[in-house]
Amino acid sequence: MFQQTSLPVAHKLFTKLSQQYDVFSNRNIPNSTIFTTQSKDGTIEWLRDRPALVISSTSWTEDEDFGILLKALTEYDEAQREDSPLPNLICVITGKGPQKEFYRSEIQNRQWKKVEFCLPWLESEDYPKLLGAADLGICLHASSSGLDLPMKVVDMFGCGLPVCALKFNCISELVEDGSNGLVFQDAKELLQQLKVNE
Repeated sequence: MFQQTSLPVAHKLFTKLSQQYDVFSNRNIPNSTIFTTQSKDGTIEWLRDRPALVISSTSWTEDEDFGILLKALTEYDEAQREDSPLPNLICVITGKGPQKEFYRSEIQNRQWKKVEFCLPWLESEDYPKLLGAADLGICLHASSSGLDLPMKVVDMFGCGLPVCALKFNCISELVEDGSNGLVFQDAKELLQQLKVNE
């Protein structure tokens, strides 16, 4: 079920993911993840200086150009070093597909300081929970036919997640720029939207 994730459920999910993916772990604070912490009395809170969680899902096909996201994040990383109020980013991209290993290699070759990536395969019940706990959803679907709409955006909307979507012929039927989301045409525009949303 796609809805906003409660803090206790988010903490439980992040704790679970931290056992498999280091990007979610927090070795500096006991009973904590990189995003959340649980005190001795059981109270769970978001960490004040936590990174922002950006999420996208994909089938890793040519319909989605993740090069746009990589370029925007490279420029964000450089800007963050100069403009400290910008938070660090953790970008999670879920799914399987033919181009996944290509982009995994591209990501590993980047020398980011303020941006981290995770390419997990999530259990079906964990995907909506992660969407509902994220800060921003990004859709890079371009549609080779120009006619099919990305249902992942509907899932993001169901979780109350702000969405940035790549512009193509009929995306306005789903995302109204400046109303229920933001639309970008290239990495430069996506970079500006990342800065605004974070």
